[in-house]
Formats: sequence, structure tokens, C-alpha cells
Amino acid sequence: MTAAQMQLNAELFGALQTISSDENLMRKAVRSLKRIAAQRKADPTEMTREEFLAKLDKGEEEYRQGKYYEMLPGESLESFLNRVG
Repeated sequence: MTAAQMQLNAELFGALQTISSDENLMRKAVRSLKRIAAQRKADPTEMTREEFLAKLDKGEEEYRQGKYYEMLPGESLESFLNRVG
């Protein structure tokens, strides 16, 4: 955990402590946090460590089989992406 994350955790728990005596505010906070957490899970680009490592393994295997593209000398990134795209 980074120092910035630790600071954010302290701020979060401090804010929760401030409202902890009010049940209605605590319910609102819990609902809001659940909604935020659900948005994070909905990220279609997020993958688990295992999924990431499986993609790396697949890419390495394809590379060994000669299934890859190389940029031509002097070729721009845009041209390369258009060519292989």
C-alpha cells in the first residue's frame, strides 16, 4: 500500500467515524460505496492476475510460432497500426 493510499484510507475512516452515530447517514454511505464498488467491477478491461499471465503465455507461444508483426524501418506507429490492424 502506498503512502497516498494510506492517507486516503485514513480520510475515509475518519469520515466514517464522523457519521458513525447516525444510522441513516451510515446506510447512505454503505449504499454509495456499494454503487462505487459495482462500477469498478463493471470495468470490461480489468482482468485477474491469472488472466493477464495467460495472455502473456499465449503471446509468447504465438511469438515462438512466428505469429507476430514487425515495424518496417522508418515506418511510423500510425502506418504500422494501419497495416496490421
